[in-house]
Amino acid sequence: MSGKSRFTPRVERIAVVGAGLSGAVIARELAEAGHEVDVFDIRTHVAGNCHTERDRETGVMVHVYGPHIFHTDDREVWDYVNRFQTFMPYRNRVKTTVKGEVYSLPINLHTINQFFGKAFRPEEARAFIADLADRSISNPQTFEEQALRFVGRELYEAFLKGYTQKQWGCSPAQLPSSILKRLPLRFNYDDNYFFHKHQGMPQHGYTDMVSRILDHANVAVHLETRFLRGRQGDFDHVFYSGPLDGYFDYEFGRLGYRTLDFERFTYDGDYQGCAVMNYADVSVPYTRVTEHKHFSPWEDRTGSVCYREFSRACGVDDVPYYPIRLVEDTEQLARYAARAVEEHSVTFVGRLGTYRYLDMDVTVREALDTARRYLSARAGGERMPAFLHPPVRPHDVPSEQVDLLPLRTEGLRASL
Repeated sequence: MSGKSRFTPRVERIAVVGAGLSGAVIARELAEAGHEVDVFDIRTHVAGNCHTERDRETGVMVHVYGPHIFHTDDREVWDYVNRFQTFMPYRNRVKTTVKGEVYSLPINLHTINQFFGKAFRPEEARAFIADLADRSISNPQTFEEQALRFVGRELYEAFLKGYTQKQWGCSPAQLPSSILKRLPLRFNYDDNYFFHKHQGMPQHGYTDMVSRILDHANVAVHLETRFLRGRQGDFDHVFYSGPLDGYFDYEFGRLGYRTLDFERFTYDGDYQGCAVMNYADVSVPYTRVTEHKHFSPWEDRTGSVCYREFSRACGVDDVPYYPIRLVEDTEQLARYAARAVEEHSVTFVGRLGTYRYLDMDVTVREALDTARRYLSARAGGERMPAFLHPPVRPHDVPSEQVDLLPLRTEGLRASL
């Protein structure tokens, strides 16, 4: 007999840790393939940080852990989420208050003309901003350098510097330039924050959608249940979407995250006239106010639920939101990545499992790809890697730390 050995098809018992988007999609795909899946989550609800619920007083659909807006150019992902929930049209039009004036974000032609008291046409505005840009910065390394090279000092200090400092808890000069590269600059009057073809909100909320994804005879959901690392031997494979450092009991210390505090208040009427109002001035302690009824514009609600949002360093008992990923975190992260590939039959997925910032559509895409890779690996008698999307790349690690990276393993071959 020649060629690869193949497993005899059989029903496998799979553990999925985390009932957010990553875990739910993986669980559903493997359940539909005939496997038995147990999903574990320490919270009282599914859907992770995109959990939504109706406010009893106002009837408003509240994004409990802050707003989540679905946007993608991936047609398969869009069709997938619409299979479980009807997505209603929604465009994210963000405003920002700077020194008592309200402007449109992202920075666009209206923002530029209003801020500078001009009436530029697109090409005039483009040339004007090019003259403001700091051309002495040829290879921006930090957020601040990227901003100065991108829009010049006046727009940077008005719209980006203070907000970024509050959001990340440090000077923009300490943050990588890649953070700013996510922000658009437009020389027209388009104030749609995202540029993707498909954008919307689930009609009945994300929690309803995730519950429907998990609603399968082969899926058992265990809420308020912590998955203990020693239990992986009870399953054929484990997909872990919890914190990477937490899986190893913080053996090398805690990876850095930012968390959010919400000051919730209600209002009889329309509080601010938009879903998101940023506050760019450092003197204002919160980063933004979100008014949740505006995230469901197809509903007619008299009362309103609002959140003032405060960003701070994530503590031991806090909900982790944004991985910081500063340069000094790289060695620590590389150690955890090396430990992860030593685990048997465990794949780390999602925002927390791979310590990467992921939009929701990317989360769904990676979960679909992960489930399909698992089914393909099993059919071909191959080993499932620890990471399909490694949290670190060799060139991200100082040369003296390269030996920490398990480059010999299948789990870290692909780059991000």
